Amino acid sequence: MYLAMNRFSILKGQEDAFEQVWKERDSRLSEVPGFQTFHLLKGAFDEDSGTTLYATHTIWSDRQDFINWTKSEHFRAAHKNAGSNRHMYVGHPHFEGFVPVLSE
Repeated sequence: MYLAMNRFSILKGQEDAFEQVWKERDSRLSEVPGFQTFHLLKGAFDEDSGTTLYATHTIWSDRQDFINWTKSEHFRAAHKNAGSNRHMYVGHPHFEGFVPVLSE
């Protein structure tokens, strides 16, 4: 198993638009070998920064399947318009990848 996560800091007032981008995206993840599940998660609003934390969370069969996806045409198609939404973000998305140490 491999868990891939990106964290996004979204400016106050841009939350609905950010969520809509994800709802309307042309996801082809179900066609990618090793892909298991996707979640868009919403965290708390931070008064100090004026942002809401979001995370995308995907689970893959293993790390190599995730890497293969990042080098695929599916990945390029999924991210072709990502730059057009930068006005919603503070900074860049922050990637984190995890492998299991303990599973029950």
